[in-house]
Amino acid sequence: MCSAIHGRASAKAFAKMEMLFFEIGSNKHELKSGSYGGITEDEMIMILEGNRSELKVWQYIAELIEKSNKN
Repeated sequence: MCSAIHGRASAKAFAKMEMLFFEIGSNKHELKSGSYGGITEDEMIMILEGNRSELKVWQYIAELIEKSNKN
């Protein structure tokens, strides 16, 4: 695999994970404070769970990218 592409893919995966960490933190804060705008608490919980699932997917992708670098 081209090392430039590998580096960009790795950077992109880790950037996405960092954004999801911020988003999950924000979701938790909004749930605690009750300030989630025009949606219900249940909808906010679904958003939080969706972001957690998305984070797991990106962690898996990042792991695959890193393992492919060792081959």
